[in-house]
Amino acid sequence: MPQRKRATIREVAQATGLSTAAVSYALRGLQVSEETMHRVRRAAAELGYEADPNARALASGRTGMIGVLCGSLEDLWQQSLAVGIGRSLREKDHYGLILDAAGDPDRERTLARQLRGVDGLIVQPVDPAAPFWAGIAEDIPLVTIGDALKEARTAAEVVFDNQSGVTLALEYLAGRGHRRVAVLTPTLAETPDRPADRLVTAEAARLGLEVTVATCPQGLGPAAEAARAVLRDRPSAVFCFSDSIAYGVLKAAGDLGLSVPGDVSVMGYDDHPMSELLGLTTVSWDLDTIVRSAVRLVLGAADGTLRRRRVVQKPTLRERGSVARR
Repeated sequence: MPQRKRATIREVAQATGLSTAAVSYALRGLQVSEETMHRVRRAAAELGYEADPNARALASGRTGMIGVLCGSLEDLWQQSLAVGIGRSLREKDHYGLILDAAGDPDRERTLARQLRGVDGLIVQPVDPAAPFWAGIAEDIPLVTIGDALKEARTAAEVVFDNQSGVTLALEYLAGRGHRRVAVLTPTLAETPDRPADRLVTAEAARLGLEVTVATCPQGLGPAAEAARAVLRDRPSAVFCFSDSIAYGVLKAAGDLGLSVPGDVSVMGYDDHPMSELLGLTTVSWDLDTIVRSAVRLVLGAADGTLRRRRVVQKPTLRERGSVARR
C-alpha cells in the first residue's frame, strides 16, 4: 500500500481559508485568537500535517528551542517553574532546554554562554548583578524571572515585588508578637546584591525586630543541617526565602524535639504546592501567571514582535498553621 504523502502547510491554509503565515502563527500559538489556533490545529490534525522542525529551522534560522536556566533545581519551586515552562513551550510548538546552575554563579555564567544558540533564554538568576548578562542579552532575547539583571538590557522581565513580599512576611510575624526572627536565605556571600535580602534589614529595623540572617542551601538534608544551628539559638520564628528551605527547618525542628508552631514558628516565601499539605504559612507568587507571562514574552521576543516589557508580580499571603501568636 503506498504511503500517504504528508500534508503541506499550504493545504492547511486552503482548508481554513487563512494565509500560510497565519497558519504558521496559529500552529505555534502566536498572534492569533484561541478560536483560530484551535481551528487551524484541528484542520492540521485532520489532514495529517506535521511540521518538519529541521526544515523550519533552516527556513527561519530558528531552532524552536528556548533555554531555561534555573538558579537551583534543588529548590522545589524552581522545579515546578521549569516543568510549567517546559509544558507551556511544548503547547506552543517549542521545546525547553532546561539547565541547572546549582546555585553556583560560575556555573551559571558558563551555562548562559553555552545557551547562545537557542531562540531565546529564560533565566532565574543566581547572580542578577553579574556583568556577563549584558553580553548574553545582546546575543539572544533574554527574559529574567524574579530579579532584574542590572547590567543587561533584557527583552523582558517578570520581576517579584520583593518590597511588598518582605514587608508582608515581616509585618505578619511582628503582628503575631514575634521579635527574635532568624532569616534563612540561599544567597551566597559572593552574590550579596539581591533585592529581597537587602530589604530584610531595613524592614526589621522599621518594625523593631531583632533579625539574624544566615545562608542556607536548598536541598532538604543540607537545609536541615543549617537550620539546626540556627534553632539552637531559639528564635521565636524563622522566615525562609524559599519553601524548600522551610521544609529543612521543619525537619530540623522535629530532629531537635521542637514543635511547630508551639516552640518555633516557620514561614516560607514562594508557596510550593507541598506547602498546603504541610500547613506552611508562606508568601505566594502565583506560579501559573509567572509561567504564562515568561513564555509569552520570550516567544514574542524571539519572533521580533515584542517591545521591551516589565511585568511586576505582586505577592499574596497564604496563612496556614505554622506561625503562632506570641
